[in-house]
Amino acid sequence: MRVGTVREIKNHEYRVGLTPESAQELVVNGHEVWVETGAGEGIGASDEEYVAAGATMKQTAAEIFAGCEMVVKVKEPQAVERAQLRKGQILYTYLHLAPDAEQTADLVKSGVTAIAYETVTGPGNSLPLLKPMSQVAGRMSIQAGATALQKAQGGRGVLLGGVPGVLPAKVVVIGGGVVGVNAAQMAVGMGADVTILDRDPTVLERLDNHFEGRAHTLFSSNAALAAQVAGADLVVGAVLVPGAAAPKLVTREMLSTMQPGAVLVDVAIDQGGCFETSKATTHADPTYIVDGIVHYCVANMPGAVARTSTYALNNVTLPHALRIANKGWKAALKDDAHLAQGLNVHEGQITYEAVARDLGYDYVPVSSLLD
Repeated sequence: MRVGTVREIKNHEYRVGLTPESAQELVVNGHEVWVETGAGEGIGASDEEYVAAGATMKQTAAEIFAGCEMVVKVKEPQAVERAQLRKGQILYTYLHLAPDAEQTADLVKSGVTAIAYETVTGPGNSLPLLKPMSQVAGRMSIQAGATALQKAQGGRGVLLGGVPGVLPAKVVVIGGGVVGVNAAQMAVGMGADVTILDRDPTVLERLDNHFEGRAHTLFSSNAALAAQVAGADLVVGAVLVPGAAAPKLVTREMLSTMQPGAVLVDVAIDQGGCFETSKATTHADPTYIVDGIVHYCVANMPGAVARTSTYALNNVTLPHALRIANKGWKAALKDDAHLAQGLNVHEGQITYEAVARDLGYDYVPVSSLLD
């Protein structure tokens, strides 16, 4: 199979779909790899490294889209990229379709077979292709929140860990999944007063055992959430409903109860955000203020630490890319029920139930395509 990767064009997105090492693995397995010139610059990977790995360099993304059977990316295709997709082609990348009606319509129209990293499952309904970026985003959420709390950034002027004689910042993490755990670990490590909210008693017990009293856990009732948000210096939104739009847990009304200059960091923004006042921002202009509250809603947070993120991502995406290239998409999905969960769009049909439900499409089960 001819597999290609392009330079990412989303604002301040420096990651790349294939590292030189991943390209080499595909070549060793008998596949042809095309890489757009300069695609790896953001992670410090030169064109020469790709050539040494056996890849063929192409001057433009248009050549990749026109000539490759599978395109491997990081972020969802932008409008100019979607216009180049076609029936019979495989797109393998993050998609986050539920809150993005325009992208979904374009993918449906293109006829492409689109496999989304974020809905591929693992044992125990885990999301192994989302996990490493959730780890990065969770840890970055505290770095970003700590910066946004600085007075010059519009924040309260509070140091996350405090100093002797001055209390530390109060950090509230909504959601005890991968993002929440990593956010809490960073906040605890910086000396903040941390509370994690979740609605699953099993998760709360696990978190309580993990942090051994260094972070508080609390069942996320409406009243508890409202009280915690009101007293917080920094709130991290870390909720996830796989493949579906994130629930709006923090309302605009709640903002009026918060301290002026408090900070909201919405890590769920890729799925539409979990704060009512959230709107996607970029690394170039990451924050805005609503009712005196600083909002940080960057939709590709891990792109800021592109080298770490790309290698962590390739560690989990490459094995599936090899299976798809070796077997073809249909046989690969038929042989692996977890990978089959990644199929979101195929030849004009929506094959992921949450996306179909949220956007009003007919749902076509993946199983019906694999007979």
